[in-house]
Amino acid sequence: MTHTEIFDRHVEEYEKWYEDYPKVYQSELTAIREQLLKLPENIRGIEVGLGTGRFALPLGIKEGVEPSSEMAEKAINRGIEVIEGLAEGLPYGDLQFDFVLFVTICHLDSLKNALAEAYRVLKHEGSVLIGFLDKDRSVAKQYIEKRHRSTFFAKANFYTVDRIQTLLKDAGFKNLEFNQTLFGDLEEMAEVQIPKSGFGEGSFVVVRASKK
Repeated sequence: MTHTEIFDRHVEEYEKWYEDYPKVYQSELTAIREQLLKLPENIRGIEVGLGTGRFALPLGIKEGVEPSSEMAEKAINRGIEVIEGLAEGLPYGDLQFDFVLFVTICHLDSLKNALAEAYRVLKHEGSVLIGFLDKDRSVAKQYIEKRHRSTFFAKANFYTVDRIQTLLKDAGFKNLEFNQTLFGDLEEMAEVQIPKSGFGEGSFVVVRASKK
């Protein structure tokens, strides 16, 4: 079963996670929003692999790409313009956007190709933002340990910060800036966490980098 088929068949289970872990979800949103707020105002961006719009909507992102038709339908119902497509072959022309956001890189077939596509569709000095679970931290380690029982993470590819830095630089991006959140066990998170700069402590890391 492909990643797309998994998400097509389990949309409600996907949505339920956000209801079950609201503080985790809001903490991730807060970390991404902190990076987005450092960009200029009134700019155009997309989310790639936007799912049901759980991140795009509250972050004010009005459009993006999603390969799962069932997930895309939910996002469209939330008012987001969705084009069916893959991160590795974005259905846009060159130099279209001021930023590109990824929050689901663990489900991509090729992050290297996805970053090349992001670079292509970004305007000069545009930014790519990636929110990801650090493979070296506790949450990703737990998902990896339990992946044989997981609907969504059985085939997921987790990345270390070092690997993300290498891939971004190889794709031509510069000026990498990190923040982090999710300090501790997800089951015990009782409040929204304020992100810290850097990486190495929090399980969820956001990196922002600019196109040369």
